[in-house]
Amino acid sequence: MIASIDMAGVKFTIDESTKQYIMQKIGRLDRYLPRHARKSVTADVKLKLVNQANGDKYEAEIMLNVPDKVLTAKNSATNAFASIDLAESKILAQLHKYKEATILHVGRRRLFSKR
Repeated sequence: MIASIDMAGVKFTIDESTKQYIMQKIGRLDRYLPRHARKSVTADVKLKLVNQANGDKYEAEIMLNVPDKVLTAKNSATNAFASIDLAESKILAQLHKYKEATILHVGRRRLFSKR
């Protein structure tokens, strides 16, 4: 579980259920981190309420500070939980690329596989 998750709401107060949801979704991202990066990773989550002409939208931005890199993902939806889910899936794809780049045996496995 990611130990340090900072949450902030812009024009929006984050209630307890949303905090728990963020802790659950973002906290489990450490499964996809390389072992050397698990202890030093920190996460910043910002939820922003954007007033549009058609109604309110929620924008979620996740910044994951891993060794030698900062991964960011931003997405918006009509529901705060949906925006968190969409941003989390984007950051997950970036984590897979980060892991392939930092651990040599993960990326090379595809080069030598038989087709």
